Amino acid sequence: MITNWQTRYSDNIREFGGYSIGKIFKYLTNPEIISLAGGLPSPEMFQKHEMRLASQKRLLGDIETIMQYTAIPGEKSLIEAVIGFLARDNIKVTHENILITSSGQHGLDLAGRLFINPGDVIMLDRPTFAGAIVAFQMQRPRICGIDIQEDGPDITSYRKMLVKYRHKGIKPKFIYVVPDFQNPSGITTSLQKRMGLLDLSYEFDIPILEDSPYRDLRYHGETVPSIFALDQERDGTNVIGLYTFSKLFCPGIRVGFNIGPAEVIGRMTNIKEANVLNTPKYNQDMCTEFLVSMGFEDHIRQCCSYYREKLSVFLDAMSDQLPHDLGVTWTKPEGGLFLWVTVPEHIDTNDLFMEAIKYKVAFVPGDVFYGENPARNHMRINFSYVSKEQLAEAVSRLSRCIKDRLQEG
Repeated sequence: MITNWQTRYSDNIREFGGYSIGKIFKYLTNPEIISLAGGLPSPEMFQKHEMRLASQKRLLGDIETIMQYTAIPGEKSLIEAVIGFLARDNIKVTHENILITSSGQHGLDLAGRLFINPGDVIMLDRPTFAGAIVAFQMQRPRICGIDIQEDGPDITSYRKMLVKYRHKGIKPKFIYVVPDFQNPSGITTSLQKRMGLLDLSYEFDIPILEDSPYRDLRYHGETVPSIFALDQERDGTNVIGLYTFSKLFCPGIRVGFNIGPAEVIGRMTNIKEANVLNTPKYNQDMCTEFLVSMGFEDHIRQCCSYYREKLSVFLDAMSDQLPHDLGVTWTKPEGGLFLWVTVPEHIDTNDLFMEAIKYKVAFVPGDVFYGENPARNHMRINFSYVSKEQLAEAVSRLSRCIKDRLQEG
């Protein structure tokens, strides 16, 4: 009889703890808690009627194909729709440059499996998307994090670290970034810094993984060209793009796509052949309908208007409830679904989270967004999911919690 399964696990999994954000939801079972924790789009923005009609059309006309295995790289109709979707953003790709994935997280997992051997160095911002960190950690890399600045990655610090690695004969496998309305900070990378990242990529021969879940959700300011498009303008092939329809359409469909050089996409396809095999055709068909026949552009405008108002409500409430003399600061994103709150250094937001539950409000403690040496006085806030009225009440509860914690010293 096996009594110690731990010794049977692979080296990659033995110490792997999974996705820590998912573990905090066990504390949120009380329906009176207003949760600002999840990265959920608002159900009010789901195209329910349009999806019912699209679903009926597909099931009446193509049900046998929907119920069967389908092409591993992705449905031709969806790939063609994705080509048009990207052309809006001055990105020029063909079928061989696209792999349909079963969510953005799947795309991250494919990238990690493709590039990382145990002990390899990867570079990313501090903080950055916790889902990317956990996807990459399965391959046991060494993570080099560089503190992010108000306008994106710290190019000077990246360069200094890359020079140090070069002197040691180490070549990091890639630089991972979320340039538009970064999760968790909400920061948008400036054009200058996007160009700077490309310069580093060319000089040090390192790929860039550009994660773009929120790019179309801009509420203020001017759109900045994607790093992928900038790379193409310079005739480069150094950038791999990671996309998902979870935030634009709905997360329940679990469809995204990766783009990049044909060779890279071909190898990612090989990995997909060995894990999920094919992305469900029905899910892909719904995404095709979303892009082609559900009034995509109008839908995005409605989403931006809706979330812009929610963000405004939240920022106004923060200014009213948390004056700056308390030492609490926060980012003011131009789009996306998140902002980043910083409290005085002596407050550990993991402890604050447990206190906040008593005030019936929740957030994500910031330490999970660091690949190593986490800072512990930050929190990620999601403003997209709960109602405007709940947002104001959530800030009131959070404010009382923080003020009481500060009074305790």
